Amino acid sequence: MSYQQIEGGVCAAQGFCAASCEANIKYENRTDMAMVFSKTPCVSAGTFTTNVVKAACVQWDQKLVSSGDPMHAVVINSGIANACTGQEGFDACEATAKAVEAQLQVPYTSVAVASTGVIGMQLPVAKLVSGVQKMSTGLSDSNQAGTDASKAIMTTDTVNKEIAVTFTIGGKQVVLGGMSKGSGMIHPNMCTMLAFLTSDIAIEKSLLQQAVSEVVADTFNMITVDGDTSTNDTLLLLANGLAGNPCITTADTDYETFKEALFYVCRFLARKMASDGEGATKLFEAKVVNAKSKEDARILSRAIVGSNLSKAAIYGCDANFGRFLCAMGYSGAKFDQNDVELFFESKNGRMMVFSKGVPLAFDEDRALEIMKADEVTVYVDMHEGDAQATAWGCDLTYDYVKINADYRS
Repeated sequence: MSYQQIEGGVCAAQGFCAASCEANIKYENRTDMAMVFSKTPCVSAGTFTTNVVKAACVQWDQKLVSSGDPMHAVVINSGIANACTGQEGFDACEATAKAVEAQLQVPYTSVAVASTGVIGMQLPVAKLVSGVQKMSTGLSDSNQAGTDASKAIMTTDTVNKEIAVTFTIGGKQVVLGGMSKGSGMIHPNMCTMLAFLTSDIAIEKSLLQQAVSEVVADTFNMITVDGDTSTNDTLLLLANGLAGNPCITTADTDYETFKEALFYVCRFLARKMASDGEGATKLFEAKVVNAKSKEDARILSRAIVGSNLSKAAIYGCDANFGRFLCAMGYSGAKFDQNDVELFFESKNGRMMVFSKGVPLAFDEDRALEIMKADEVTVYVDMHEGDAQATAWGCDLTYDYVKINADYRS
């Protein structure tokens, strides 16, 4: 392992600072705006929702990232998604970015924006601008500022999500930090949430984008909570080069070192989001090994964690292996059920319940004990190749319906 986890989040990397404030966008008596800022210009990379209905902020950020121009800041609000808002939604994005330009003397075209919350409501622009003004005077590079920012972007999340790691490239210490939010409307089709990563690494933009795209495929694209792909999914990575490492210009060993650290950070945040699914009591993991192809392994593992019947079984601690095999069967991947072995795993033990087309007799009490853990894995050996993939989700509880039945209130 070439990286080490350290304390902090988006402010851990050199040159990055953060701020948050109560802007009363929708919520009262809680922070609901955050800003991440680097005075030094950054190269950027991003991935975005595949939903055809894209929020105004998603379209704004896509244009910034694809332009290749330097990026300095990201401003995020929670409470209102700025999706399905027409020209007024784009005007809100521009007004927010221009407020940063006025306060921090960076081009408004270097300011990304992101929103999360209720779809179909217009943002109160005056409150956004006021929030930017407050945060611009309160920017700090402390870990606490980063933690506060990670809390400000929460909606139905029950915990904030942040992480930082350090690694060495060219004899220089490099730091990668990040924060994310996501609890509902989560399904693999990009990264299904908001995530903001910062690094002081020196790397060419094209390689930064390549690393992000490759890592997302096996991290954020492998989580699901409810089968709904959001209109606002955004992942942005900003790198300002202040670590002073030789700039990475080819996919060499330095690039692989960076990508390994990036994978760890994204996997950590993805798992945190899956375990914090709306109403969830457990992290539900599906690991498929020895599949014919990587794509088959991804399809099969995502089908297992995405099935409502499977999720209900995990909640009820019911070792009903037929539900998981059924989900695999309709996933679209081709396989022979007579090759399959299926296990339940957790910190409480491991048990095979199905082997080569035949159900196995097993101790129901022992199975119950395994499935009572707060993290449960369905492990499937396909015996048809050497590819593998892991997907993450959560159990389906009564509280999921309660949370989403009155989300606008």
